[in-house]
Amino acid sequence: MQIRPEEISRIIQGEIKKYESDLKMESVGTVLTVGDGIARVYGLDKVMSSELVEFPGGVFGMALNLEEDSVGIVILGSDRGIKEGDTVKCTGKIVQVPVGDALLGRVVNALGQPIDGKGPIAATKFRPIEYPAPNVVMRQSVNQPLQTGYKAIDSMIPIGKGQRELILGDRGIGKTALITDTILNQRDDDVQCIYCAIGQKQSTIAQVVDVLEKSGAMKYTIVVAASASDPAPLQYIAPFAGTAMGEEFRDTKRHAYIAYDDLTKHAWAYRQMSLLLRRPPGREAYPGDVFNLHSRLLERSAKLNDELGGGSLTSTPVIETQLGDVSAYIPTNVISITDGQIYLEPDLFYGGVRPALNVGISVSRVGGAAQTKAMKKVAGKLRLELAQFRELAAFAQFASDLDAGTRAQLTRGERLVEILKQPQYEPMNFANQVCIIFAGTQGFLDDIPKDQVAGFERTFHKFMGEKYPAVIEGIKKTKDLEKDNEARLRAALDEFKAGWKAGSIKAEAAKVFQPAAH
Repeated sequence: MQIRPEEISRIIQGEIKKYESDLKMESVGTVLTVGDGIARVYGLDKVMSSELVEFPGGVFGMALNLEEDSVGIVILGSDRGIKEGDTVKCTGKIVQVPVGDALLGRVVNALGQPIDGKGPIAATKFRPIEYPAPNVVMRQSVNQPLQTGYKAIDSMIPIGKGQRELILGDRGIGKTALITDTILNQRDDDVQCIYCAIGQKQSTIAQVVDVLEKSGAMKYTIVVAASASDPAPLQYIAPFAGTAMGEEFRDTKRHAYIAYDDLTKHAWAYRQMSLLLRRPPGREAYPGDVFNLHSRLLERSAKLNDELGGGSLTSTPVIETQLGDVSAYIPTNVISITDGQIYLEPDLFYGGVRPALNVGISVSRVGGAAQTKAMKKVAGKLRLELAQFRELAAFAQFASDLDAGTRAQLTRGERLVEILKQPQYEPMNFANQVCIIFAGTQGFLDDIPKDQVAGFERTFHKFMGEKYPAVIEGIKKTKDLEKDNEARLRAALDEFKAGWKAGSIKAEAAKVFQPAAH
């Protein structure tokens, strides 16, 4: 075989023409120190704040401290495989999470990775966890109710779509139960829900997921879990990740509800990270920007204007108080950011009033704008009557002889407290709420013995569903209690009460009413 030089040169020239260089510039650095979930890296001169960086072994971190001679990076995972001298690469991306309908029904960690054993998530869209809140022009005032299913809240402390309503209370008095019931109550309202667990026990998170699964609520819910065993950086980014998922629904003309359970542990995680990054400590060793941390998170909840589709993101942050101290640093910070607060009181909880709502301290700064006309009509007197009852009840302890008017007011107040009690995992639709609150404020329960009020209420709802469904449907459809419907409701109450007093309904009530544990 003869070798021809011209052929060889032609082949080489052809290969040279086809040759493409795959060289690309990468910003890399070297680990100086690592420990306690924090790495100090030298040489990442092109890194951005909050950028995702990659360590050897597929572990990621987030750049937080951009200093003159090094970069402080929090490690999103275990730091065991990282050692001094390791190479760190920039990814060019701010920390982002998958968003969209593919996440509904799933339990994910703070990075949006599935942890429920149901396989990968087929998400096609991603959003950065930190995103500017909608400005004043992009928003509109809150004007649609978000029903929680709790009579006490929907009547006196209404929450609207796009609102931020704080839930305050000591450990173990029903904060998570309130959130769970609110999620269960969105079943027919086309509201996508996100439950964001920060620093909770894994058993508590599993319990909430189990309740949502059994009730069929997981099909419209995403659970973002950063449990107590997860590193502080994951607990820190969890609420931002959940908010990014909620913003996707808000920006696609839908309604979303997110619960942060709880922001006290979020502040603890941020304090831990900041102290390890050698940021200067302030009051109670929290960093100076802990207020900004929560305000930039909660400002992202909003009702968008009609030009942008009218979508909304509603949030209920939770703060755990110590011995009912609402004037501590983190509670007062978050109270000043939110549009009202629901305060759960231990004394009421242990006294059997559940939900243990303190009507005096609790407030919604949106008020009647987030209520239906029907609820406004029946609930107008409710708050006033309860406030007067609390005042008189304190006075009546020391008075032996009370006049008839005072006794009547105390009797009415006791009945109203009874009808506002509600078992756990039994949210009530707003039409039934309107009917029973109407009965209470109009005096239909004044002569019913206090211990029979709960049985009376349950049987009354059953009676209305069977004999007067048109009244319930009318309230649901018009969202108002019109004169004709009010007259029919009064007639229904008279008929039911006559049967109750005659004893024909009481026997049935004994079968229907089974007191439920909260």
